[in-house]
Order: sequence, then C-alpha cells, then structure tokens
Amino acid sequence: MGGVSIWHWIVVGVIVMLLFGRGKVSELMGDVAKGIKSFKKGMAEDETPAAAQQPADPKVIDQTAQTTNPQPAKAETKA
Repeated sequence: MGGVSIWHWIVVGVIVMLLFGRGKVSELMGDVAKGIKSFKKGMAEDETPAAAQQPADPKVIDQTAQTTNPQPAKAETKA
C-alpha cells in the first residue's frame, strides 16, 4: 500500500492526457526541450569568453592620501 508501481504512473498519465489533451502535452514537452537546449547553449557561451578574456590590469591604490596615524574614534556621550 504506499508503494508507487508502474500502474500508478500509467493511471496518472492517462488522467493527464484526458485533462490536457495530446496537443498540450506535446507542446509542453517541446517547451521543455527548448529550455534544455537554451540552458546548454548558455552554459557553453559562459565557458568560451572566460578563456578568451585577458585579466584586467590590477588597480593601484594611492596610499599617500591616507594619514599615517589616524585618530581613534571618540564615543559620543549624552549630557
């Protein structure tokens, strides 16, 4: 009783076919296939430019503008 057999899936499949019709199910499967193809294409495009890109020049931080002995922050007190 609690197990899912092949007969359960067949009954569910028949009910889905009756509710949505054959055209909707095939259209849905076509959309799923397009989504998978698009995902694979996107993954392939992401890998290709990463290898072609050259690393950017590192940013240089000018430390002369900073003070050498910064003053410690003072705590505010209410009077």
